[in-house]
Amino acid sequence: MLIHFERFGGFMGRRMATTIDTSSLSPEEAQEWQELVTAANFFELPDHLAAPTRGADRFYYKLSIENELQQHTVEASESALPPDLEPLLQRLRAQMRRPSNM
Repeated sequence: MLIHFERFGGFMGRRMATTIDTSSLSPEEAQEWQELVTAANFFELPDHLAAPTRGADRFYYKLSIENELQQHTVEASESALPPDLEPLLQRLRAQMRRPSNM
């Protein structure tokens, strides 16, 4: 599975991104990522999740996931994120903070 995650906006307007290829991970870690994607019902989410109002300091996300069977991209404002997606996003944000992604 290939996961590409971008976060942009916020107070500084800084863009951050990370890509994870689960085929390069241990089987246990790859399984953890798969479980997060499944729990988020990612492939059932709409392409765009927009908040009713825009905010100048809000974060916006673009998340693309591809596996052997399907590919899907979701773009969302932080105030429109479904709760089921939050654990996956937390893990991705932590991944972005690792030194190799800065």
